[in-house]
Amino acid sequence: MSQYFLQFFEESPDGISLFKDNRSIMEIKATALDVSIFNRILKINPGRGINRSDNPKIYEKEAYYKEYRALNNNMKPSVRFESQGIILMLISRFIQSVRFKSPKSEKIPSVVLDAINYIQLNLGNSISINELAKNANQNRDYFSREFLKHTGQRPLSYIHEKRIERAQYLIVTTNKTLLDIAIETGFNNLPHLTKIFKKYLKTTPGAYRKQSLQIT
Repeated sequence: MSQYFLQFFEESPDGISLFKDNRSIMEIKATALDVSIFNRILKINPGRGINRSDNPKIYEKEAYYKEYRALNNNMKPSVRFESQGIILMLISRFIQSVRFKSPKSEKIPSVVLDAINYIQLNLGNSISINELAKNANQNRDYFSREFLKHTGQRPLSYIHEKRIERAQYLIVTTNKTLLDIAIETGFNNLPHLTKIFKKYLKTTPGAYRKQSLQIT
């Protein structure tokens, strides 16, 4: 058996993820072309393989993110374009899977999608359920029920989840203080971030950063 691992961060112009409407685990059988282009991206990007360990607790470290970012900055334009093209080809397989997975499923209302987009773009700002309901021109309780129906979460729970995801990213990939991260992700103070962080991840932001910095 062989395993290929590709990790990337989305940087879309509007800040909205390609997978905003589907956060479930998706599995697609690899084709011969998939394997071929994986080998190609490894060949044109030497030094990117996970050759230190197969344990994410070891290879997902800030030091390694910085190393890979340095390699990105020194890429030749031709390699950068080809690499991005390969990544987009691989992503397209999953986007296609999402699109045709449940053709008869109920369409998510535009007001819910608009709320999701608004949340994603304003994680660092104050977001109230009343504000989201007002933007949707709906009663707060009705809006909350519709949001739950189509996302499986209440609006506040969804907001917290997205803020914690963003906090995790900042903790692992930057040297920002935990207080700065708390403010940047809309928690405003460290105790609030810590409380919600522990609720979702069963650990504190400080312990999470310490773990991410451990090499062994």
